[in-house]
Amino acid sequence: MIGWFDVRGPALRDGLKGFGVIAMDVPIRTDPATPKRHAAENAMTRILEFTLNGRTRTDAVADNVLLLDYLREIVGLTGTKTGCDGGECGACTVLVDDKPRLSCLTLAASIAGSRVDTIESLAQEGRLSAVQRGFHEKLGSQCGYCTPGYIMASAGLLRRNRNPSDSEIREALGSNICRCTGYVKIIEAVKHAAALCADGLTP
Repeated sequence: MIGWFDVRGPALRDGLKGFGVIAMDVPIRTDPATPKRHAAENAMTRILEFTLNGRTRTDAVADNVLLLDYLREIVGLTGTKTGCDGGECGACTVLVDDKPRLSCLTLAASIAGSRVDTIESLAQEGRLSAVQRGFHEKLGSQCGYCTPGYIMASAGLLRRNRNPSDSEIREALGSNICRCTGYVKIIEAVKHAAALCADGLTP
């Protein structure tokens, strides 16, 4: 089939000046045998019951729906980010029974009966959690895209260890990648959050 796409940026530096948008007729090959990510024609549907951000939820979901897609597209909780889509960057991290889980590698049906917390659950009555304050006050984020995953992984760490060492923080955040920072501020943010937890704030 033939489709349209835009070429943006320093417009094809050879022969074109400045920035621009060029529409080009190019062939887009699609393989009809390749399964679509969200295709559910052959998937069975089951009733999913679990606790999401403190509230019981019941939905009919297909067996092949990822937890990431369920949260973003069915529930509408877009704080959990789509990053690498392959379990390598950590942007999609949520907590399942207080343990960090990569939602892009988790089937929604597999969390039946569990408690799932997303980034939307942390602030209470407009007040930031300890980890959210840590990242805000210690400048633990730049572009912010990876931040929800880092915050959830950090919250999972502080829920099981309120006073982690630097090496324990690094190990807990080892599955998360930030393309902007040198990670120093992220470590400082988690240590500051731990100090806030010691003063009574929840992670």
